[in-house]
Amino acid sequence: MPRPQLNPDVYLKKLEWTVIRRLDGLLQGNYRTLFRGQGLDLADIREYQYGDDVRHIDWNVTARLQAPYVREYHEDREINAWFLLDLSSSVDFGSEVKKQSVSGGFVAVLARLLTRQGNRVGAILYGDSIDQVIPARGGRRHVLHLMHALQARPELPTSPAGTDLNDLLQGAFGMMPRRSLVFLVSDFISAPGWEKPLAQLAQRHEVIAVRLYDPLESELPDVGMVVMQDAETGEQLFVDTHDRKFRERFAAAAAKRENALRKGFARAGVDVLELCTDDDLVDAIRRFAELRRRRSRVAGAMSGAAAGHLQVKA
Repeated sequence: MPRPQLNPDVYLKKLEWTVIRRLDGLLQGNYRTLFRGQGLDLADIREYQYGDDVRHIDWNVTARLQAPYVREYHEDREINAWFLLDLSSSVDFGSEVKKQSVSGGFVAVLARLLTRQGNRVGAILYGDSIDQVIPARGGRRHVLHLMHALQARPELPTSPAGTDLNDLLQGAFGMMPRRSLVFLVSDFISAPGWEKPLAQLAQRHEVIAVRLYDPLESELPDVGMVVMQDAETGEQLFVDTHDRKFRERFAAAAAKRENALRKGFARAGVDVLELCTDDDLVDAIRRFAELRRRRSRVAGAMSGAAAGHLQVKA
């Protein structure tokens, strides 16, 4: 059965009033930092200044003049953004709000923010395989089309095979021909080995991993005897949550998985936005904005250090 949801148009209007309108005030003047396009047309060559991108250094001019010079470009503000969406069975879990609902709200807000700035958004949907690709387009109507595609999807049956994000990442690699801003939205409950294809994707695109999680996945409350079910495989287990040692073992296993996830993201070299089922969407987008600003400052500092080294060598 399809998941019960609000009409996409009604839901988007609600988000525009309750979330996007608030973000317009919070992010005013910061859209350039958040959604910057890739410069394409050469405009001028000038001497390097602190904070310039070292990738734009003109090495021929630098060698002739014995000082670093950079190429200036007319910036192409339009960018493509892609949402790689894990919609497997485990994303249907949530203690109060399902991870799937949080994912849908996040996608709707980011897609609308991007398209309001003239950018285009697309999506690749994964259940137990890539089953739908929504090409990148702009405009509010396209955002509604994307939301409808998400809300009309039926819940997946459980499968002994579980989720394998390798299939999503490897399949997505050939579907995005130009450099894009990519959001991988998943709970990362997956077969191992996704770090390598994620790193390969990040070499071509700017990738943000949006990790969905629920508080109950890290700590169990003391509620007595309960039936726990693996959302991926359907396997059930009768447990006594009143047992303090069992809760401690559960928390330790969750902490071990958390540590492994963080190491995996670090190996892949991608930024991570943690998105809990009890998160406020405005706070989540603000964290995303801060993540982008922090990355921009680090890139500027590294560029300055590299250029300083060039000047010393010259």
